[in-house]
Amino acid sequence: MAEAVLRDQVAKAGLAGAVLVDSAGTGDWHLGARMHPSSRRQLTRNGYGGESHRARQFDPSWLPERDLVLAMDAANLRDLRAMAAPADQDRIRLFGEIAGLGGQDVPDPYYGSDADYANVLALLEAGMTTLAAQLRDQIQTH
Repeated sequence: MAEAVLRDQVAKAGLAGAVLVDSAGTGDWHLGARMHPSSRRQLTRNGYGGESHRARQFDPSWLPERDLVLAMDAANLRDLRAMAAPADQDRIRLFGEIAGLGGQDVPDPYYGSDADYANVLALLEAGMTTLAAQLRDQIQTH
């Protein structure tokens, strides 16, 4: 869900050609699988796409090519930093820290209800709006 929401917010901020938005997990679960049906339903209800998304695993070789890598929770943050060289550590951040969510983790709604998925989408929308504005300001100053 995060990728779809950030793509939308980046486009609204006028940054579609300037910001690469990508998504991958830290584990090898569900590789190649489509987005969870509950995630797709929640995104569709709220005007987002997500049909083309396929699960991938994060590859540490991507780190030098990325300005920012966001972890949705502390466990993923730990896993990503364990993969990274010392020079890449500062670019791996907790989404809730930099997106105005007070450092909170974004919960994984995988076994949850529709209300859990709606709650996660609301968190993502709030945070991605803030993040897109930060990106726009940073790009404009450079």
